[in-house]
Amino acid sequence: MDTLQTLEQRITDLEIKASFAEDTVEQLNQVVVRQQAQIDRLVRELVELRDRTSAEPGAPRTLRDELPPHY
Repeated sequence: MDTLQTLEQRITDLEIKASFAEDTVEQLNQVVVRQQAQIDRLVRELVELRDRTSAEPGAPRTLRDELPPHY
């Protein structure tokens, strides 16, 4: 009878650990989804900025564009 209780306790402990592991995996998955959405948004912005700068080669530049990088 003692062996049966020990086995039941071990199974219960394993079920609890599995439950926590599932929660952790789900949380990590949500983080990955948010990060991928952020990466996609940043890539779109980068493409838009590249298009904007390359599509207007003769466009007048402002004085702020002419400032050296240390300003």
